[in-house]
Amino acid sequence: MNFYLTYFIVAFGLFAFVGLFTMIGVYAERKVSAFIQNRLGPTETGKFGWLQVPADMLKMVQKEFIIPAAADKILFLMAPAVIFIGVYLGFAALPWASGVVPANINIGLYYVFAIISIETLGILMAGWGSNNKYSILGAMRSAAQIISYEIPAGFALIAVVMIAQTLNLQEISMQQGVLAAEKIKFLGIWDVSHIGGILSWNVFRAPHLLVAFVIYFIASLAESNRAPFDIPEADSELVSGFHTEFTGLQFALVFLAEYSMMYLVSMVGVILFLGAWNTPLPNMGGVRLADWTTGTAWGIIWILIKTIALVGVQMWIRWTLPRLRVDQLMNLCWKILTPLAFACMLISGVWRLWVM
Repeated sequence: MNFYLTYFIVAFGLFAFVGLFTMIGVYAERKVSAFIQNRLGPTETGKFGWLQVPADMLKMVQKEFIIPAAADKILFLMAPAVIFIGVYLGFAALPWASGVVPANINIGLYYVFAIISIETLGILMAGWGSNNKYSILGAMRSAAQIISYEIPAGFALIAVVMIAQTLNLQEISMQQGVLAAEKIKFLGIWDVSHIGGILSWNVFRAPHLLVAFVIYFIASLAESNRAPFDIPEADSELVSGFHTEFTGLQFALVFLAEYSMMYLVSMVGVILFLGAWNTPLPNMGGVRLADWTTGTAWGIIWILIKTIALVGVQMWIRWTLPRLRVDQLMNLCWKILTPLAFACMLISGVWRLWVM
């Protein structure tokens, strides 16, 4: 009975975190976009406009629940829940600190990569179930985009897995700091096992992993339908794309899934490439910064800082770069990112055999 209670507490805690992050993320994005465009953003509702998001949420809850007459009611009603649940379940295998992981499973990375693919099914359900030409176009675009960009993202992740020799996300995290049980070499040359810090992160264990990280980050933008890869919900072309017909709580679930996905893909990138919950501060002689800033509380702080920094870069890119055309998006995926990611995967195999 206590086990089940723990599961419910963990599940509720993750849901509460996702909701809180979405509220803060929406407010932050409004302020970031305002800063980039030389505006003020929300200012009137609450001090510095911080009550604007709760006010919008209250308004959204009160909106009428509308089902279009020609819609497939079952698909239309299920789609937002499938989209959100597919993303939400991905958080189960992500480690937050040493010994702090909701589900420490041996195939954690495989599980995360598989479960978030369910979002594509939910988006297709939303587009088809709405019986709206803009919605179905957005859903088709999204399916083509997400399925395509999963390939370079997968190759980039396999490049890390071949170096780490495990799919367990907690073990991959452990290998990137002073708690590592095996030798860590900076660029395959310098043993930094007892130094730790930023020098022991996966992105610096081999030169090609920096390229793999860039590929993964670009692909993660497409996975999240974020600009410049937001063609599935291009408001200037498709009204709102696959979620055009959704109102109230249904739209809120889709919106919650988008911001959850932003955090999820950023956290996966941090875990695999940027040291996970390990400190960026190295040991320097008698100044044992890495040892002093390693622990459960420190781990949660570091992984939050790193992940939120990546989310900030996602927002920065959204309000800086224009949207790609469909042909540009596919050319980037199939002609540039996929061959590069495949090359990174092959180099990882050679690196593991001959250098490590």
